[in-house]
Amino acid sequence: MKVGMNFDEMTVAEIVTNNIRTADIFKKNGIDFCCGGNILVEEVCKKKSVDYTQLKEEIAALDAAEVTHKYDLWELDFLTDYIINTHHSYVTEASALILEYSNKVAKVHGHHYTEVIEINNAFHKIAEELSNHMYKEEMILFPYIKQLAHSKKSGESINAPAFGSIQNPINMMELEHDTAGDLIKEIKSLSNNFTPPAEACNTFRALYAKLEEFQNDLFTHIHIENNILFPKAIKLESELFNTK
Repeated sequence: MKVGMNFDEMTVAEIVTNNIRTADIFKKNGIDFCCGGNILVEEVCKKKSVDYTQLKEEIAALDAAEVTHKYDLWELDFLTDYIINTHHSYVTEASALILEYSNKVAKVHGHHYTEVIEINNAFHKIAEELSNHMYKEEMILFPYIKQLAHSKKSGESINAPAFGSIQNPINMMELEHDTAGDLIKEIKSLSNNFTPPAEACNTFRALYAKLEEFQNDLFTHIHIENNILFPKAIKLESELFNTK
């Protein structure tokens, strides 16, 4: 919150205008932050039977500093679990919300801002692409990486996978990363670097803010896999099969 602002005296619309990321919290709690946002937060919480104190704490937590992780020091099995529980979970949850926002904005504003229709189409592609991509990682590649990590710790041998060298699925995953990266860059360009029009409604603004957040998470996600997980997994497989 900005200095001098009193949360208890602010409307939902004012809170969202001050920090567009709060839109997700209101949305999760079934609170209209767009057309019906001109109401005090505490008042709408009473009407919706939402825990006002908890909602305030969630909003305050948005300003908390992010933890810096030293991914390169983590064991590969732990790192794969982290990617699934943090980044894959985020993609699943954020995609559903973004699609809801994007569909609405395209329908309501697409006649005037034609770029939002293209953005909607592009995000539908990226959501489907990443859903299939993450399924393959969770069902095929990551379990094998965890087998490699277990073999290193236990000394037990493992059989060569049906896909041959781990380099084969990794090549495919990296190509799919490139596709997702190109799509989010296209969205960034179409949205003028995620900058909504001055007269945009809160849903429009929330969409662009969420897309920028999605981009930032995706780039971190891809970095961890392409530059840390995959090279270390390739190296480990080579070490294990050359010594057994």
